[in-house]
Amino acid sequence: MITPGIFKAYDIRGMYPAELNNETALEIGRGLGRFFGKTGRAKVVVARDGRIGSPELYRAVIEGLRSANGKVRIVGIGLATTPMFYVLVQLLKATGGIIVTASHNPREWNGFKVVGQNAEMIGGREVLKIITNNL
Repeated sequence: MITPGIFKAYDIRGMYPAELNNETALEIGRGLGRFFGKTGRAKVVVARDGRIGSPELYRAVIEGLRSANGKVRIVGIGLATTPMFYVLVQLLKATGGIIVTASHNPREWNGFKVVGQNAEMIGGREVLKIITNNL
């Protein structure tokens, strides 16, 4: 079940694993996979930071993206900084991207930053609308 309070103005973040966990990541990936997949054969870059829960959340969001029935080509880059992620979304001319990170928040937190083409930010509240309409 998704906790609406984790969807902030600029990103998605919450306490890991109480508010944000593998189930949440799977649902976010599933909704965004359908959203990005509407363009046809979409390319989505997925990255993560070094937080303790990031590898699990990374795998779960990728699993959710895969549920878009072959309409999303996933480019998993693994461990990366946020600036590296933004540059790769642009260089690879991706439809969008998701990075698992809680940025400057304490280590108990985790989250996601989502971007569209040209690494243009898609805010957390917008992501909530997207996934609600695409689950």
